[in-house]
Amino acid sequence: MQRDIFEDEHLAFADSVRSWIARDLAPHHLEWEAAGIAPRSIFADAGRHGFVGLAIPEEYGGGGSPDFRFNQVLAEEFAAAGLGGAGLGISLHNDIVTPYFLEYCTDEQRRRWLPGIAAGELITALAMTEPGAGSDIAGFATTAIRDGETYVVNGSKTFITNGINADLVVVAVKTDPGQRHTGLSLLVLERGMEGFERGRNLDKLGLHSQDTAELFFSDVRVPVANRLGEEGQGFAYLSFNLAQERLSIAVSAVAAARAALGWTLDYVTERQAFGKPIASFENTKFRLAEVHTEVEVAQSYVDRCVLAHNAGQLTAAEAATAKWWCTEMQKRTVDTCLQLFGGYGYMLEYPIARAYADARITTIYGGTTEIMKSIVAKSIGL
Repeated sequence: MQRDIFEDEHLAFADSVRSWIARDLAPHHLEWEAAGIAPRSIFADAGRHGFVGLAIPEEYGGGGSPDFRFNQVLAEEFAAAGLGGAGLGISLHNDIVTPYFLEYCTDEQRRRWLPGIAAGELITALAMTEPGAGSDIAGFATTAIRDGETYVVNGSKTFITNGINADLVVVAVKTDPGQRHTGLSLLVLERGMEGFERGRNLDKLGLHSQDTAELFFSDVRVPVANRLGEEGQGFAYLSFNLAQERLSIAVSAVAAARAALGWTLDYVTERQAFGKPIASFENTKFRLAEVHTEVEVAQSYVDRCVLAHNAGQLTAAEAATAKWWCTEMQKRTVDTCLQLFGGYGYMLEYPIARAYADARITTIYGGTTEIMKSIVAKSIGL
């Protein structure tokens, strides 16, 4: 079924992104996978091409377009090239963190931060998860105690995407430790602040070229001028962008599954067993027919969600539905595809092996499948 979600401007944008990835990123991807991190320079390079800061107003150097289809194009092209790790860093910067700056910055903060974010010179991260608290946002223990015109921040965060490369980290802190939801605020910590330390770049199962770090705060003095929005409103602020975050993950999940299907179709057509192509066996045909069907059905729902999001109509439950279904589908389909590669599928030189490892986190981050199902169940009155 032909997709009708994209217009000519999106297709032209896709061509530009595809050329950039093939020319400047893909040749170095395995080096970055081995190093456990992609260089900071890819953000600035993306900025020069107009691939970051898509929704930032033009007056601050951004693309000036809130149309999420451009974000979708980026995610799909990164997945098609098998660059899940590097793509996640760009996606997090555009889809997940930048909206907080757009929604809650004062005019002074906009002038201070948005041009660098749009240029890819100020890399962003969002620090929510703590060693003892993940989905339980109200249970965070990192504190920020007001002292005149500064907050004194103490605590730690973990599993922070872009944690090593980030210049601006939106940190969820307790400004009133005696409260749960109403005691939470958002502060922007900047690279170089005294007492703000980065731990190790975590050694993950997949997404190896994506830096994921532990962050530590020891009496970090953060100006009140670095607070996003009002004190005590952090829980509501964190909730406002969850639909887009989960839609972003769903978009990438479907794109990754589609890429895996393409690699597998090529492989089974060329690979011979018992004197004939693997593609000629009934099991191969049936399994790949199943994968194709799942990808196409999921793609239709995700495309509808993107259009609803553009219209301001995507609900939290619809985004949760997309997130849990598409990421679980991604795991199933990539596993099926790897099986058809046989022993070669276990070799990391093949993109299907890296895609298999990369897929395992997607049902966990951005809200686990179990949390997503709880949201959906609540929406249908259960």
